[in-house]
Amino acid sequence: MAVIGSGFGGLAIAIRLQSQGYDVTLFEKNAQPGGHAAQLKLKGYTFDMGPSLITAPAIIGDVFHAAGRRMEDYLTLEALDPFYRIFYRDGSVMDYSGDAGAMQAQMHDFHPADAANYERFMQAARGIYDAVISDGLGAKPFLSWRTMISFLPRALKLNALLPAYTFVKRFFRDARNRFAFSFHPLFIGGNPFRSPAVYLMIPYLERSGGVWFSKGGMYSLVQAFVQLLRDCGGSIRCNAEVNEILVNNGRAVGVRVGDESFEFDAVVSNADVTHTYQQLLPEQFRRHWTNNRLDKTKYSMSAFLIYLGVRRQYPRLLHHSLILSHRYKELVRDIFDNKILADDFSMYLHVPTRTDAGMAPAGCESMYVLIPVPNLAADIDWDVTGPLFAAKVLAFLEQDFGLEGLQENLDVMETYTPRDFARDRNSYLGSPWGIEPSFLQTAYFRPHNRSEDIERLYFVGAGTHPGAGVPGVLLSAEASEKLVMRELHQESSARSIVSD
Repeated sequence: MAVIGSGFGGLAIAIRLQSQGYDVTLFEKNAQPGGHAAQLKLKGYTFDMGPSLITAPAIIGDVFHAAGRRMEDYLTLEALDPFYRIFYRDGSVMDYSGDAGAMQAQMHDFHPADAANYERFMQAARGIYDAVISDGLGAKPFLSWRTMISFLPRALKLNALLPAYTFVKRFFRDARNRFAFSFHPLFIGGNPFRSPAVYLMIPYLERSGGVWFSKGGMYSLVQAFVQLLRDCGGSIRCNAEVNEILVNNGRAVGVRVGDESFEFDAVVSNADVTHTYQQLLPEQFRRHWTNNRLDKTKYSMSAFLIYLGVRRQYPRLLHHSLILSHRYKELVRDIFDNKILADDFSMYLHVPTRTDAGMAPAGCESMYVLIPVPNLAADIDWDVTGPLFAAKVLAFLEQDFGLEGLQENLDVMETYTPRDFARDRNSYLGSPWGIEPSFLQTAYFRPHNRSEDIERLYFVGAGTHPGAGVPGVLLSAEASEKLVMRELHQESSARSIVSD
């Protein structure tokens, strides 16, 4: 069994299939495993380059359980409280947490009626959570209209197909409270004003399961999965970019890496779905996902990241902080639809040294700044614009937001642009989230966990069902494992009957 790409989805499916008795080889383009969850180390500072928080640790634990192991033997998790600190442009602040009383007190300051509606909102979000997580729809392949149609009555009853912001607006009046409970689709590359409210399971998921940090950073989860895969007998080949998925008689039969070809019984791709279809498979094999259809598909935003090693600390920032522009809907529209780099911006700051001092030299801060920006469909030359934009962001953080002495205390400053996502990670249009999770690109309407055209070709990761985010890609691995086990077992049983 070949797995292409060692992001969380690729590692999880490799572990699951190796534990089921398949001989798995995982191929990774880069020098280190992890995909978007790579790690950067410079001058004593440690940076997670992509995903930075853990929700639903039980879903991670399921991967270890599938291999007959205990997560606690591989990872040390620490609960964060509050989950995030949100800095609004008017100077107000919200410490977002799972503590109902603390949340209601803060919401009351913004609008008393909103505080009264907090529990009503959470119960509505719980209904969506129960459908996606508790009842297993997130880990169930949506391969047919029948599956989708059977879900629709429940989705309509839950209002889960409304745009996320519209759903939230029914409960809260103050713009700050509306943001606090509607921004979560942005974490998975979604536009809150058109992503379906099904993704609003995340606020309840956070409240019920917490937000966690893994000691050593998110890369410790990559290392734990790599060790688990090796403990199970699987192998990883780094610096081994797959250039082609080999197809014979309509079936995936192996992969080509450089000048070498390798035969396998099946192939699972954790690479970007559009890259997989356009670059690894000739169009003659793709009746459903043609180049024309892929061109018409809507893709998510990208991100501009700045990794900062600072010779001082900023206790005002929590482990996770959001600093917002005065615009919400208009800024999102500029990023997703107008494809322009606006003069204003909102940002997410990850400061793991607030929890783990070992991620920077003593008394110093390791932090990254993530700013949502248009993908490469925009007319932006990041080689020219990148340094100017980074300087603008640093000036804002120091002069407007008040991180005094930021620039004069920099030990490390590295940037990562949409062009880097395209070059290093094979992300189509430089979007690490890939296909945008809008209603018509969710569940059955996303690329399926199994190719519609090519037998024994499966998908995991952000581009397939259920979508992006660490819980999403891990659930995609569970969904795809079910397909592999069912379909390969059926074929094996059929051959056995014929031979008998």
